[in-house]
Amino acid sequence: MAQAPARPASAVRLFDAHCHLQDPRVVAVAPALIRAATASGVARFAVNGTSEKDWHLVKQMADDHPAVVPCFGLHPWWVPERSPDWMDSLRRFFTETPEAAVGEIGLDKGSHGKTIDFGEQVEVFQRQLELAKELERPVSVHCVRAFGDLLEILKQSGPFPAGVLVHSYMGSAEMVSGLANIGCYFSLSGFLTGMKSTKAKQMPKSIPLDRILLETDAPDALPKLDDVSAPLVPVPSSDADTEKHHKDSESQVTTVSNESLNHPENIHTVLKFVASLLEMPEAELAELSYKNATKLFSYPGSKVYPEAEAI
Repeated sequence: MAQAPARPASAVRLFDAHCHLQDPRVVAVAPALIRAATASGVARFAVNGTSEKDWHLVKQMADDHPAVVPCFGLHPWWVPERSPDWMDSLRRFFTETPEAAVGEIGLDKGSHGKTIDFGEQVEVFQRQLELAKELERPVSVHCVRAFGDLLEILKQSGPFPAGVLVHSYMGSAEMVSGLANIGCYFSLSGFLTGMKSTKAKQMPKSIPLDRILLETDAPDALPKLDDVSAPLVPVPSSDADTEKHHKDSESQVTTVSNESLNHPENIHTVLKFVASLLEMPEAELAELSYKNATKLFSYPGSKVYPEAEAI
C-alpha cells in the first residue's frame, strides 16, 4: 500500500497539480528537479503525458519516484500525429498503471491550436472524457480560447464525479461558476503572473476555495515577478545525453537553455503570487490547495488514496 508522504521540513507542503517532467527539455535532470522540489516542501507531482511518444516515460518516472502521480492523455497539439490504434494503446497504459489519472487532454484555438482541425480535437477530447468517466479517474484539461466549447462539451458529457482539473486556468471570472457547477477544479500556474492585473485580481477570487489548486506546468509557465528570483533548471549545454535526447525528439530545438525553463520548485512563487491576489496567508493557501489536490487525486488504486482518510 502506498504511504502518505512525510510532512517536509519546509513550513508548507505543496502538491504540484500539473507538470511535464518527462518533457525532452528536462527529462535528463528530472530526478534532480524532483529532489530539489521535494526538499522545498513539494510532496506530490502530477506528471502529465501528452502523446503516445511520452506515455512510457511518465510510467517509468512514476515507477521510479513515489511522489509522482502519472497521468496519460493525448494533448490537442498531438492529435494530428495519433496512430490508428492510439485509444487501444492509451487503454493499455491505464490497465498496466492502475494508479494513473487522465491527462493532458483538451481543446485549443490558440496560435498553434487553430492550425489543427477543431472537429478532430473535439472527437479525441470526447473519447478521452468518456474513458475518464469509465475508469472513474479525474481528468486534467487544457483549454486555450475555447472555454465556451469546453463548457458545452462538459455539460453534454458529464457529470464527472471523479472531477475535472482545468489546468493553468486563464479564463474569465464569469466562466468559473458554470465550470465549477459541473465538477471542475481550477489550477493556477505561473502564467497568471503575465495576466492583466485587473483580471488577475478578479479571477482567482471567483474560484470556490475548495476548488483551487496550484501547479507549475514545468518546464513551461515560468513565473515572472520583479521581486522574485525564480530557480532555473540546471541543464548544462554540454550534457551529451540531454542534447541527444533533444535531437531524438521532434522538437525543433537542439540545444537546451535554462533561461526560460520552469523548475517545479517555483510552485512557491505561484503560491506567493496567488496568496497575494486572494489576500490570504501563504501557509493557509498552501494547505488548502494541498488538501484540494489530495481529494481530487484520491481514488481506488491511486498513490494518494490512503492519505485521503487522514484529511
